[in-house]
Amino acid sequence: MALLPILRFPDVRLKKVAAPVTHIDDSIRKLAADMAETMYAAPGIGLAATQVDAHVRVIVIDISETKDQLQVFVNPELV
Repeated sequence: MALLPILRFPDVRLKKVAAPVTHIDDSIRKLAADMAETMYAAPGIGLAATQVDAHVRVIVIDISETKDQLQVFVNPELV
């Protein structure tokens, strides 16, 4: 796993529209693992792929107090 650089506002890359994930493969699994490591190191409770300059629809979240309940969302939608 690797720590990824986090883009910060007002970086224009944050405005890029993320593409839907069409197939979950090892590259998406590695991205999610790297994002989780980056989020925990930041420290933070959530991180979107766009924030690490990977413009696909993947989000990692862990809102637990113990930081041991990682959730990974692929192609999430708010309805």
